[in-house]
Amino acid sequence: MLAAQRKAKILEEVGSSGARRISDLAGALGVSEVTIRRDVEQLASQGLVDKVHGGVTANTLSLTLEPPFAANSMKEQQAKEAISAKAADLVRPGMAVALMGGSSVYALAKRLRDVPALTIVTNSVPISDLFAQKSRADQTIVLTGGVRTPTDSLVGNISTEVFSRFNLDLVFMGTHGMDSEFGFSSPNLVEAETNREVIRRSAKFVVLADSTKWGVRGFSSFASFDQADVVITSKGLTNKQLVVLRSKVKEVIVAN
Repeated sequence: MLAAQRKAKILEEVGSSGARRISDLAGALGVSEVTIRRDVEQLASQGLVDKVHGGVTANTLSLTLEPPFAANSMKEQQAKEAISAKAADLVRPGMAVALMGGSSVYALAKRLRDVPALTIVTNSVPISDLFAQKSRADQTIVLTGGVRTPTDSLVGNISTEVFSRFNLDLVFMGTHGMDSEFGFSSPNLVEAETNREVIRRSAKFVVLADSTKWGVRGFSSFASFDQADVVITSKGLTNKQLVVLRSKVKEVIVAN
């Protein structure tokens, strides 16, 4: 396992439980405690976790911390591939589609490069670069401007102004958290504001969120459950959680 994958797994484990022992993480990841301590020290130096005696805890400021794109892209890879396959089924040639930042939407973007006659509007630098690597004469790719976030998304007034000029068939959006009371949320206040504007400009709002996002609350909510037209998630939610989600969202798809 690469160092980046280990760190992403540590963030995932600590984020879901709130705290983990160094020895437990070493056993779960199949590496030495020395290796885990080194990884934890590096994560702590970035402000992503807190070190405690014999273990590691979620950062006290975690609601406003935003893991970098490289770390997020290592998490739940199989789930994201399954989710992106279901999401791609919603796209038809000739559509105008917004692809927002984040690793789940990036997985979808890889599947859309061969779809003809698409107009893609994105605030994601990695997604824009991805389409540039395999450009098509019948596709139009628009990258917004704005302030760059740790997830390599462009947000703020410039990005919001660009999105306000379009009428979009679909918007695909990831989320930091998915909570029955707080809805879909981001640790970045400005990103949440940008997301809200894009949702207003789209005929259909689709959220891509693997099951580990359930119960997580970012600093700022950008949409309630009942605002989403479609939520595509992965196996892992309990029957009770799915009932809650389906009672509020128009369509819920569980990708196997």
